[in-house]
Amino acid sequence: MKVIPGWDEELESAFSVYQSSYLAGRVASRHKTVCEILIPGAVLQAGISGALQRIGKQPVVGDFVVLLDQPELGSRMVVNILPRRTCLSRGAAGDGGGEQVIAANLDTIFIVTSVGKDLNLRRLERYLAIVYSSGANPVILLNKIDLADDPALLVEKIRGIAGAVPVIPLSALSKTGLDALSPYLNPGETVALIGSSGVGKSTLINSLLGETVQRTGGIREDDEKGRHTTTVRQMFLLPNGAVLIDNPGIREIQLGDSAEGLEKAFSEIIDAARNCKFKDCTHRKEPGCAVLQAVKDGIIPEERLESYHRLADELVFQSKKSEMGLKRLEKEKYREIAVTSKKYRKFTGKP
Repeated sequence: MKVIPGWDEELESAFSVYQSSYLAGRVASRHKTVCEILIPGAVLQAGISGALQRIGKQPVVGDFVVLLDQPELGSRMVVNILPRRTCLSRGAAGDGGGEQVIAANLDTIFIVTSVGKDLNLRRLERYLAIVYSSGANPVILLNKIDLADDPALLVEKIRGIAGAVPVIPLSALSKTGLDALSPYLNPGETVALIGSSGVGKSTLINSLLGETVQRTGGIREDDEKGRHTTTVRQMFLLPNGAVLIDNPGIREIQLGDSAEGLEKAFSEIIDAARNCKFKDCTHRKEPGCAVLQAVKDGIIPEERLESYHRLADELVFQSKKSEMGLKRLEKEKYREIAVTSKKYRKFTGKP
């Protein structure tokens, strides 16, 4: 019997309340208000119900969803999203703040970087904070090792900020090192790839699938900017039943609600902070700061603390921006109610 990749007993229980006119599926890709949905043995297209859109619930790639299938009316709609186990989010663009969910129900997230200017430790720290907050397990992939004079040295640099996170050197193009990914690509498990444009995510997917399913580009030699980037998130099934989710290349990704993830990404700073003289120590100028002492003693690199401060400040800013956005929405809501009430009084002649 064919099943939806990643389906389990908890999802079966959540779906059991729906009647025979409903189908369960998993979002493989989304194009504005239309989704491609995987169901057992087929791929369907479905719209997103107006009710979901009105309450701001948008399905994303990896979501398990409920479809109302009405073939006699030529209608097939996503009417609900089943509970998410994990979700990868980032800070939403614009002035409103909040979070934007990128993908859902992930077991592992491959953070893909490559030899060259894309290898940026500060960016990797940002990715780690976001991945930790998702609830999925992070793994860092260093791609294009065939271009490095000393790959082991680069791996060691990454491990300096990665803690216990696995760091795997590989070449997606030559398929060197791909065997090391096998422990994370188990049947029924879902792995997402994130990273900047041009680091080789599409080449990696093609190599793992054994066929060309994603257009590939590179990083131009003159400025090392990515080109031919993936524009639509898509899901791919590996021959053994594992699931891969590709994401558009993102050079800079904003933090959302990643406070817990930030603590895990900088665990050595959090551990040292337990010995600070003041509980509300900001680790900037306070006397008796154990973190500053650890920096002075060479235990914690100064650039690590600077990166922590930068991301922590960004979290505070995102929180304030989100709060201001909610207040603005509330004002707009009551303004709309007032206008409607005024029109009603005018129509009925009531004061």
